[in-house]
Amino acid sequence: MTDPLKAMRDQIDAIDERLVDLLNERARLAQRVGGLKHDGPAYRPEREMQVLSRVHALGSGPLAPDALTRIYTEIMSACRALEAPIAVAYLGPPGTFSEEAVVKHFGGSVQGLPCGSIDETFHSVESGAAAYGVVPVENSTEGAVGRTNDLLFLKPATICGEVMLPVHQCLMNRSGRADGIGKIYSHSQSLAQCRGWLNSHYQKAERVAVVSNAEAARLASLDDNAAAVAGRLAAQRYELRIVAENIEDEQPNITRFMVIGKQSVGRTGRDRTSLVMATKNRPGAVHELLVPLARNQVSMTRFESRPARSGLWEYLFFADVEGHAQDENVARALTEMRERATFVKILGSYPMAPD
Repeated sequence: MTDPLKAMRDQIDAIDERLVDLLNERARLAQRVGGLKHDGPAYRPEREMQVLSRVHALGSGPLAPDALTRIYTEIMSACRALEAPIAVAYLGPPGTFSEEAVVKHFGGSVQGLPCGSIDETFHSVESGAAAYGVVPVENSTEGAVGRTNDLLFLKPATICGEVMLPVHQCLMNRSGRADGIGKIYSHSQSLAQCRGWLNSHYQKAERVAVVSNAEAARLASLDDNAAAVAGRLAAQRYELRIVAENIEDEQPNITRFMVIGKQSVGRTGRDRTSLVMATKNRPGAVHELLVPLARNQVSMTRFESRPARSGLWEYLFFADVEGHAQDENVARALTEMRERATFVKILGSYPMAPD
């Protein structure tokens, strides 16, 4: 009598053999495509987003569309690595949310290059030590990362992608026990994101801001009386135990990262353009600067100011708009804005991150 369980497992084995053959066939085609690029970049954000969007749309269950896109991110990462090894710089040390953003966007088959600061991340891309960098630009509860905006203005790097990373903060220490914690390490933004929870549970514990959550986890791993606020990846990296999870005060808590590089990105039909601009300090100047967006039906999704370094009470304005700089309506709006502004710099057009 046939064992039904064995019969189904045999079917799974047969499917796995076909999947391996098809994956290798896909990899060989990817290698041939790489040979036709004539030394062009192995990473093409617009093409990869098209593949992921198509896979997401094809998902009809039981695998969720998001699960399929994660699988295909790794497939493309492995195929890309056959074409050329890619180094990606990020704010380190290993175990930060920045590293999680690298893996989410590029997959696991890249060489991560941890950097000591956002400045060093930009320099790694500028110098060629890394092909790309991943830098935090804003958080849904704590707002913009000022240093990233400053460097996007000052440096020649181009934005060629974005990553939306849900951030779940955890309290962790060596023992996993909630008592006996006298000091809590974390990045200043993470401490701010968890201020209410920490006030309620550890009001008397000293809070120490450090350069990254991974550094906080490393320090906590050296002290029985200390804990860290960081992500699960940091707990794994530094062999800490989770005391409490999802301790952020507001949910969803999402950090947006920019992928920076040296290449321009083609259109996908679902793009975003980032720019920085300046105008004269006179009544109505900012309104006049933004009128071309409304006139050309271009939607603006972010607008914020940063002090300019050129003089007191002078500001730069950072904006994100929907569409690619090569789209007709966006191109017209940008032309009109240049006529009204004292300065306009396109920081990059790139595929929008999936919702």
